[in-house]
Amino acid sequence: MTTEPTFPFGQEIAWQPNADWIAASNLQAFMDRHGIATYDDLHARARADIAWFWDAALADLGIDFYTPYTQVVNLGDGVEFPRWCVGGKLNIIHNCLDKWQDTPTRERIALRWEGEEGAIRTLTYGELYAEVNRCANALRGLGLGKGDAVGLYMPMIPELAIAFLAIIKIGGVILPLFSGYGPGAVVARLADAEAKAIVTADGLLRRGGAVPMKPTVDAACAEVPSVRHVIVVERAGSAATPMTAGRDHWWHDLVPRQPAAAATAITDAEDVLMIIYTSGTTGRPKGAVHTHCGFPVKAAQDMRHSMDLKPEDTIFWFTDMGWMMGPWLVFGALLNGATMLFYDGGPDYPAVDRVWALVERHGITHLGISPTLVRALKPHGDEPVRCHDLASLRAVGSTGSPWDPESWLWTFHTVLGGTKPILNYSGGTEISGGILCGDFFRPLAPCAFSGPVVGMDADVVDEAGNPVRGAVGELVIRQPWIGMTRGFWRDRDRYVETYWRTLPGLWVHGDFAAVDAHGLWYILGRSDDTIKVGGKRLGPAEVEAILNKHPAVRESAAIGVPHPIKDQEVVAFCVLRAGYAPDETLRSALVDLVTTELGKPLKPRTVKFVTALPKTRNAKVMNRVIRAAYLDLPLGDLSSLEHPATVDAIRQAI
Repeated sequence: MTTEPTFPFGQEIAWQPNADWIAASNLQAFMDRHGIATYDDLHARARADIAWFWDAALADLGIDFYTPYTQVVNLGDGVEFPRWCVGGKLNIIHNCLDKWQDTPTRERIALRWEGEEGAIRTLTYGELYAEVNRCANALRGLGLGKGDAVGLYMPMIPELAIAFLAIIKIGGVILPLFSGYGPGAVVARLADAEAKAIVTADGLLRRGGAVPMKPTVDAACAEVPSVRHVIVVERAGSAATPMTAGRDHWWHDLVPRQPAAAATAITDAEDVLMIIYTSGTTGRPKGAVHTHCGFPVKAAQDMRHSMDLKPEDTIFWFTDMGWMMGPWLVFGALLNGATMLFYDGGPDYPAVDRVWALVERHGITHLGISPTLVRALKPHGDEPVRCHDLASLRAVGSTGSPWDPESWLWTFHTVLGGTKPILNYSGGTEISGGILCGDFFRPLAPCAFSGPVVGMDADVVDEAGNPVRGAVGELVIRQPWIGMTRGFWRDRDRYVETYWRTLPGLWVHGDFAAVDAHGLWYILGRSDDTIKVGGKRLGPAEVEAILNKHPAVRESAAIGVPHPIKDQEVVAFCVLRAGYAPDETLRSALVDLVTTELGKPLKPRTVKFVTALPKTRNAKVMNRVIRAAYLDLPLGDLSSLEHPATVDAIRQAI
């Protein structure tokens, strides 16, 4: 069953493409090279022949192979398990760093870094190459090599990028971990991947204070005997950091003394490059498996084609390496020969203008932020933005949570001057980037996506798998793409069950989506968070967007709870702005607001007031945790939960 989409679906067009920008874009050059007349024609050709498209995309990115592939893609094992670049030998580090060393790119800045305390450091492609080689030699000196998994549990500092790339250099497997994980979450991931080593820091700096990290690693290593080496970067100045003889090594003692030249391990194009974990609703986390010719290529292609990243550009995304946007930032920037920025600190410290100061100071052209962050900064007004020169910006990217029109329009007008696009971006860890994205070719409305990223054969379908337009359906992908996860680590059945069994032959992503009369796409919430009221499917985001319009509401979350007749009914949780009282008058007003917008059959059972909502570290509200807490059910995997006390806030509201 499909339903009519509601707010914020079908907004009026706010931004029109600039013809000069299109003419100068990477994607227009790609189309001209292949004799393709229009943007729609490009999408059609990419859908009609995925082998042609990905072969052309690899060439457009200039991806070098030690041994050329003999077949772009082999679907002999079914669409669930394609093999890409068959017969090719490729270590992606060659394309990230090695190949630039005899070109002018060697002198371009590869990495800019700023710490919360104000420290700044830059590394050119040549300098980063030398540091990566030193780290690779250090890893090899510890006996690490091809196929060995190495954990990365670090703040966003230059050494993180260096270690990340050095693991690739030796043919190892990257195991990114959120810098805020506790011991249990670190144990689960290190043990599952049988990690041989972990690179960490003594601590990180947040809001002027030091947060220890090494004790968490020590506690985890006590339960993971496969970890033989721990390399520690001194970041927080914790001189008393305990070190275990024979296992622990200070970075500054181990890495700088190594030679600046190192051989690159020759790997197959489909050798495992990275295992990056996503949280499951229940049970252990899911380890998405990615290869040398997969995740990096998709990340770089998204940046090049949808976001029009050019070598002279600087891209920054507020992220952690444990979220897929961290590896995405590194691979996408370096494969395009551009500059990436790492920032290690709070987005509003020591003042609320920190984000905009970063843009001005580093000449950021592509700024990646979440709508949640915008909603936190917007109440401080326009002045913190306008006191900085943001002329370098070409676009704002966004991911992680749904937009509301008010915050979108504030960003569009206040940050981008009403002339530059917001590149709304949605995909996932298993995608290696985006399914949908904004771009420079099509008009944009608040909260909308231009459509699928070129190369993604996406659709919106009903429960039988038939395409639908102007109605809410499931977001699906009809054909494989090069960045598709090669499955879950040691859990083939769980991978197939998660994405392929709902509608056989289609990747069902788990998002509600809709396409409006302009051909613009919208994500309307997780379909696994679906609320079904009297046969009508309702996405939580639809309810939340209505509640967030009320001036008293800072943010909200909606869940479905059992009802004996209607199957389910809505219960909403609201965090209020300062100055508003959580009383019955406001509760009734919010219930009436939702009822008026959605109709009497969808009237919420109640609205609860809470001090905070459970969120992941990348600011996604965990609706399924809220529902479990409300119904007193098992909470499932909480390793991505940023503040456990927020679950207690839900229970107290009940």
